[in-house]
Amino acid sequence: MAISLDGYRVAILALDGFEQAELIEPQRALKEAGAQVDVISQKPGQIQGFKHVDKGDKVDVDQTFDAANASDYDAVVLPGGVVNGDAIRLDAKAQSFVKEADQAKKPIAVICHGGWLPISAGFIAGRTMTSWPSLQDDIRNAGGTWVDQEVQIDGNLITSRKPDDIPAFNKALIDALGKTRAA
Repeated sequence: MAISLDGYRVAILALDGFEQAELIEPQRALKEAGAQVDVISQKPGQIQGFKHVDKGDKVDVDQTFDAANASDYDAVVLPGGVVNGDAIRLDAKAQSFVKEADQAKKPIAVICHGGWLPISAGFIAGRTMTSWPSLQDDIRNAGGTWVDQEVQIDGNLITSRKPDDIPAFNKALIDALGKTRAA
């Protein structure tokens, strides 16, 4: 039986330069399971996606970091994209958002270069995660352990490496959300 996420709210935090599949595919899977999904960014309007280095589609922003509260959401998704990951990690409001979600033990699903935000937010020490391989030194330098596998789950932290991992990533996120209701 499929897991129903009716009544759940999920935040996707992203800026211009996100990897398109890493935002669109989890968003689609979550909505198909019944969740309300909000894209949260620095400014209203739209943000630009990329398919590796080529421009992709734009995505509508539902809320800004100024207006959004982590307490209003059941989970957080952090898509990758080098440009997105590098820029969002410097945003103090995005850091606070994920820190609050982590302290509340809400599922935080991170793929590819999305791992830079939790690293900069300071909650990777003692945790095991995967990412795009170029982040492994950053993870280790932040006190974490890096592994090369499709999905790594460490408590509420769900991580994956790349777009090819999205089916397993989506399943792990939806399963984790389903367990929060059962708990």
